Amino acid sequence: MPIVTIQVTKEGFGPGRDSVTSEEKAKLIAGVSQLLLDVLHKPLEATFVVIEEVELENWGWGGLPVPEYRKRLAAGGD
Repeated sequence: MPIVTIQVTKEGFGPGRDSVTSEEKAKLIAGVSQLLLDVLHKPLEATFVVIEEVELENWGWGGLPVPEYRKRLAAGGD
């Protein structure tokens, strides 16, 4: 029984959008489930997909909170 977790930050989904739509979630679930069927021969009814939307302040990158990392990256720093 495979369990796949997809984590995305709650940002950058277009003007006025800060989360994944129900339709997009359905496509992710269907696509990942189909991939596991095609590659590992796991039946669709045995595959679980969890989509987690994470607040940006709870996401780290390069040892820093993402907003700080992006500021440094934009400034040309390491």
